[in-house]
Amino acid sequence: MINDTEVKTKVSPFAVRENEIKVFDGKEGFASINQVVFKMDQGYINESHIKALEVVNEYGFVTSRQVTQVLESRGKLDDLEKEKRQDKVAKWLEDLTKSKVLSRYAFETASGRSSYRVYALEKIATYILKQRNIVTNWQPTDNTKPAYALKRKLAGNQVVIAYMTKVGAFKEADPNLLLFSKRYNVKFKPTGGTVRLEADGKEVNFVFEVVRRNEDWQNMLAEKLQLYADFYENFAKNDAGFYEVPQIVFVGEDVNHNAEIFRIAKKIGFNIKDEDMYFTTDLQQLEETLEKSISVFEFDAENNKYKLTVKSLDILKPGDASEMVATKLKSKTYSPNVIVE
Repeated sequence: MINDTEVKTKVSPFAVRENEIKVFDGKEGFASINQVVFKMDQGYINESHIKALEVVNEYGFVTSRQVTQVLESRGKLDDLEKEKRQDKVAKWLEDLTKSKVLSRYAFETASGRSSYRVYALEKIATYILKQRNIVTNWQPTDNTKPAYALKRKLAGNQVVIAYMTKVGAFKEADPNLLLFSKRYNVKFKPTGGTVRLEADGKEVNFVFEVVRRNEDWQNMLAEKLQLYADFYENFAKNDAGFYEVPQIVFVGEDVNHNAEIFRIAKKIGFNIKDEDMYFTTDLQQLEETLEKSISVFEFDAENNKYKLTVKSLDILKPGDASEMVATKLKSKTYSPNVIVE
């Protein structure tokens, strides 16, 4: 598998392209659950496939490389030679796609298709997961989401995985966190999920809001910021499981995009202080370390302008959190549709 630092690109692969569409790249036709059960009985689909399936369920829309990174961080691929792990995971995902357990998509523009593919659940996957008491919230309509929504999710996954694999203070991640706006009585999801960090007795929760340059993104962001504003203004201990107010981090496609995001926040009167609005980009998650991946906009009184300044954070120092991730016990979330055995 190619390391993050070996990825050479000036534009994020998860940035929105002009006139880009999502195209189906999976197996056409119909497959029954009986066919899949037969393949499982014969060993064509085994526990290795299920490990990959669980990651797709957890992260929603995910690339083969991201599935490999998550499984590696959890110690689930330790029995495989390192140079063969990506190929093995790709084979598991291919098998699940051919069996209609997973769907697969690509992105297409006038210049061609994306070099990577995106995996998502199919209905048959929900039967397998529920039988193993694994909660899944997948709905068939999830797979109708437009290209920008998939790319937003992929970028959010990339951020969470970067913290998981590069930050020594990493403790846990939730790519599907829900916040609640008391004023509007609305549940809303940070598009990049959240991570919890702990170092020297200090706990910090980062909430990532991933923004893409899709059509009408400015108005969409302005509406989302109103929900965030209400959440922060009326925050009480243990809201969304946080003991203290979490740190918001905006993830833009690039530095210029972050400036646009900041201008919108200022225009609508977002009630968070400038120094408490953190910004990062997709490509900054590919750096070897993340200590200098966060920036803030500071007001330069001399020039009467805002400037983007790197905010070095000790809590983002590198370290190997893989042992902790592999052995951490997760609290169980129960589904009313599942019988616990």
